[in-house]
Amino acid sequence: MEVRTATLDEKEHGLTEAVLEMTDVLTWWGYLAHGEVSDVVVDQVQRRVLEGMGLLVLHSGHYSKIFKRPMGSTCSLKWRESTDKERLWNINPAHPIAAGLPEYFELPAEEMYGEPFGIPEPDELLFISCFTGGGEVFLSGATWRRGHGRVVYFRPEHETYPSYHD
Repeated sequence: MEVRTATLDEKEHGLTEAVLEMTDVLTWWGYLAHGEVSDVVVDQVQRRVLEGMGLLVLHSGHYSKIFKRPMGSTCSLKWRESTDKERLWNINPAHPIAAGLPEYFELPAEEMYGEPFGIPEPDELLFISCFTGGGEVFLSGATWRRGHGRVVYFRPEHETYPSYHD
């Protein structure tokens, strides 16, 4: 496996056409600078997803142009910074992403994301979260097919909580 990092300040954010042509799966995490991502790069990523590249979007990447484009929706949601305990239910244990995981696992303190989540209905739902603070639930792991590619969204982690480093 070859892994590399691309950052916003690089030419084409490090995601040149040549780099994307060699990429099987692009993992996308973004927090505050969603509007700074070039539409040209978004177009290139969209093209590669349609051609078969996988796209894994993490946590607050839900609001990125890279995720909103293939979803065709707002991808907005409820959230609050908190120290809620989160339980993630593995509702599709036969799926390769969830295989081998227990029925549920818990994160002792996590930022809360809640419904409604402005996404299209997933092709496959993998994880549903529930939070102790207000009893909210959230679709924390889901997949969609887009052209020949797949898009996966996985919510748990926030840069101020231990799960980010796990």
